[in-house]
Amino acid sequence: MKRAIIQINEERCTGCGQCVDACAEGAIQLVDGKARVVRTEYCDGLGACVGDCPTGALQVVEVEAPAYDSKATEAHVRLTRGEAGVHRMRAQHAHAPLPHHGHDEPCGCPGSAVRMPKAPSAAPAVATDGLPAKVNASELQQWPVQLHLVPVRAPFFQDKELVILSTCAPIASADVHWRFLRGRSVIVACPKLDRTEPYQEKLAAIFANNRIARVLVVRMEVPCCGGLVATAVRARDASGRADLPVDEIIVGVEGEVQGRRTH
Repeated sequence: MKRAIIQINEERCTGCGQCVDACAEGAIQLVDGKARVVRTEYCDGLGACVGDCPTGALQVVEVEAPAYDSKATEAHVRLTRGEAGVHRMRAQHAHAPLPHHGHDEPCGCPGSAVRMPKAPSAAPAVATDGLPAKVNASELQQWPVQLHLVPVRAPFFQDKELVILSTCAPIASADVHWRFLRGRSVIVACPKLDRTEPYQEKLAAIFANNRIARVLVVRMEVPCCGGLVATAVRARDASGRADLPVDEIIVGVEGEVQGRRTH
């Protein structure tokens, strides 16, 4: 059957083992110094491990592969990682289900699974269970969006401008989707409240490994939000992408654009 599964580029793989640790199902092992999917029926194909690879060697592809076997996978994890490993795997699988890839049970971590939704379309304003249906069309064309979760290399980054969006900006501005996201990829981060230590290194890897034409950092007017711009500029310099412009766009607490400059 044809389904999503993890593919590993051995030329990019350095054998660091981070993907082995990230794969809760134990489908990936180091063989002769390289990471490999050793049992395809243990791989759920949802990409929870992709974002942990520092070189972008992992990607989700659609290929002919055996169906994911949840029972065999749990038995494998119990044998190799004990009950703690089974608990970790079940904790991931407890998230809301994603589209099934040839199996009957939801699995994987939805926060890390790479997805590219269909082109946005308007929805009628019909109330459902007391809540209004979606009125404005979404311009989001990817998942995930949080900087900790996005993979270093992804198809939704290619040949597009990238918006690095502060967490508060879409709350302050109701126009974020059509003003900033339309036709662009997006990363969401907070320079004050996130665990930001790996952000510069990860952004540098994203800039270096994808065909990104321009970066727009959409930040709030509050001073602490300026750290997002500084991180993006340092990452650009570290990536070797001297050709990559970084635009700083400042949004006021009432949603107005207060200024724009290029770094």
